[in-house]
Amino acid sequence: MPHADLTLARWRALDAASAERFAREAARGAGGRLLRLDPAPHTEGALHRALIERDGERYALVPGGEVTVGFDVDGWQPLPEQLASYREESLAGGFGFEDDPRAHLARIMTPRRTVALPAVLMAVEPRKLPELPALVSAFFAGQGLRLPGPDEWEHACGAGAGTLFRWGGGFPSGVSPYGGGTGPHLLPNAFGLHIAFDVYESAEMTSDPGSVYGGDGGEAACGGYGTLLEWLPLATANRNPHTADFLHGPEGEDMFADFTARPVIDLD
Repeated sequence: MPHADLTLARWRALDAASAERFAREAARGAGGRLLRLDPAPHTEGALHRALIERDGERYALVPGGEVTVGFDVDGWQPLPEQLASYREESLAGGFGFEDDPRAHLARIMTPRRTVALPAVLMAVEPRKLPELPALVSAFFAGQGLRLPGPDEWEHACGAGAGTLFRWGGGFPSGVSPYGGGTGPHLLPNAFGLHIAFDVYESAEMTSDPGSVYGGDGGEAACGGYGTLLEWLPLATANRNPHTADFLHGPEGEDMFADFTARPVIDLD
């Protein structure tokens, strides 16, 4: 089987020895080497997590196939603390948000959908943008790399989880979505990626100029929009159009270094 044809369902079904053998061969085909294979916690049960090194950079194996990405806003039932935050902080702050938090989510979250994706290697850590946004694709291509597409990014972040955040439906209490500390947002995800971990530091561009994920540059936190809206930029399907407009607009020419991009290696 071509390595690019590895599906998430197939990857989940492999025993540890078979998964390690596949990951080792995929790494070799991409000019890298397998560092380790570990079991990883996941909302749907344990999942293999393969870390690969190439040219001094760590990559995670991200299986593909027919997968579901996006978020079902209509089916979302906000937790009591989330609803309280929205009503008591976001609405009370006079920011002009809709009365129903679902209406707000509908503007910034991508819809639930099924897509077909190849298996790829994706960098564990995003890179600070080395060039102006319009030049990043060419810069990566010169290294045999590319940017992830929006569907690829969402799948790599959520790893098949249908919850609001990659770790579940709620945000942890007593910690913030920026500035370090502790919390599930700081842990590697089910594929081994350090992703959507800080609203200031982890906003990532994709191959689509209109799709920036993983953070909002601190807009909600600085604006005092309330706890729920401070955490929402780390939601897997959060594609806030204002963040993309900022990055690719005139302001982005001066502040592009505050954003990141995650290299992808195609498999054979």
